[in-house]
This record gives sequence, C-alpha cells and structure tokens, in this order.
Amino acid sequence: WSSVFAWFVLQNSIVLSAAIFITLIGLIVYLHFVKVDQESLLIIGSLGIQVTSSYASGKESTTFIEMSQVKDVVINEAIHMQKVIYYLCILIRDPQDPLGVSEVVPLFQSSKPRLDCLVEVYRSCQEILAQREMAPQSS
Repeated sequence: WSSVFAWFVLQNSIVLSAAIFITLIGLIVYLHFVKVDQESLLIIGSLGIQVTSSYASGKESTTFIEMSQVKDVVINEAIHMQKVIYYLCILIRDPQDPLGVSEVVPLFQSSKPRLDCLVEVYRSCQEILAQREMAPQSS
C-alpha cells in the first residue's frame, strides 16, 4: 500500500506543479498583454493624434493617426447591461468619400473615465481641431 500511496502523492504533486506553472504563465500573459495601467492621448494640431496604452508589465503600445485622416472627435454612448456607457471616439475620414467616416476608433477603453472627464478631454480636442480648421483659411 505504501508504494501505491507514494505513486498517488507523486502524481498529485506533478499535477499541482503543472497547475501552478500554468497559472503563473497566465498571470504573466495577462499583465503583459491585457492589464492596461495607464492610457494617454496627445494631440498636436499640425501633426496628428497619438494614443498610448501602458501595460502593467511596463510594455507600451502607441498608435498614431495623422491629422489629415481625422474627421472629428466625438463622445459616443452605448447601452451595456442596462447601463449607458460614454466613451470618446476618433472618427477617421473615408478616403473615397470626404463627407463619410471609414472607421471609429474608441479611446480609453480600459480606464473608462467618467462623463465629466470625457467632456474635458472632448473640449480640448475640439479646440485643437477648430484651430486646425482656421489655420488654412488665414494663410
């Protein structure tokens, strides 16, 4: 009986070690690719919009959208699980149709800021976009 018991203990410890190893790998993958620690938005009227996501592992992901591609920045709303969720979006100009939108790029999907914070960011974005539209007319 003692050899059968030892065999079961060995098998259980192998299974337990494998479960711990898989859990640790899953945690590392989660921290590196999923868990966003900070999101930022940088708008330079003459260049474009840079969106940066910093992950808990220290990894950063940056997306740049040229200002010529930006049609507008809007606050959009969605209904999710009986709640209204507000989020900021960049509307990308359709190259074939100057009045159309080819893509909607949602911002701050991980941090989900409150509406009053979104309104502040929206107003700042609109000020920069308005300056951009005024600039070609004055020159």
